[in-house]
Amino acid sequence: MRIVIAGGHGRIALRLERLLAGRGDEVAGIIRKPGQAGDLLAAGAEPVVCDLESASVGDVARHLESADAVVFAAGAGPGSGAARKETVDRAAAVLLADAAEQAGVRRYLMVSSMGADPEAPDGADPVFTAYLRAKGAADEAIRTRPGLDWTILRPGRLTDDPGTGRVTLAGRTGRGEVSRDDVAAALVALLDEERTTGLTLELIGGDQPVADAARALATAS
Repeated sequence: MRIVIAGGHGRIALRLERLLAGRGDEVAGIIRKPGQAGDLLAAGAEPVVCDLESASVGDVARHLESADAVVFAAGAGPGSGAARKETVDRAAAVLLADAAEQAGVRRYLMVSSMGADPEAPDGADPVFTAYLRAKGAADEAIRTRPGLDWTILRPGRLTDDPGTGRVTLAGRTGRGEVSRDDVAAALVALLDEERTTGLTLELIGGDQPVADAARALATAS
């Protein structure tokens, strides 16, 4: 399977690339800075330099040719302002969806955020509020695409703790933490279980093995 990951140098993306490459999948990561290429190569992924804030749909679609799935794991990141939440967390996700449809790639996994909502109420941190609104708007835009077999994953608060391989994965989980290792493992499980198409899922640490959690959702859907 060939998987293209937008935001290929992110902390979840690099973990995902290592997992996929380690089991023999062909993996490419879209990055903005050429200097990040070495980290992707070390993870077993092909670096693809393409700035999703300035690229056209056609530019991105060319990088998706022959892909079996795409994963949106990009983000403006800490230290960025509200404007980049809009151009990266929302607009780049929509751009990737447009490009996937143009390239004929149906499977689309979105790494979103717990609490994402285009109508998120004003909070103490206006930038974080802008982030939740941008992610929520992106999620809504992806859900309207009949040309995509989408799954939206909304992790809880992310940590860099070692993964346990055990999670709670459901439409609603309640608040909680989850390691980036376990988010990457959940993305692999969702890629493998296409019966999770059309689901918006929350993810936190838990007691169920990741693959079992994905299978249980697929069986119930």
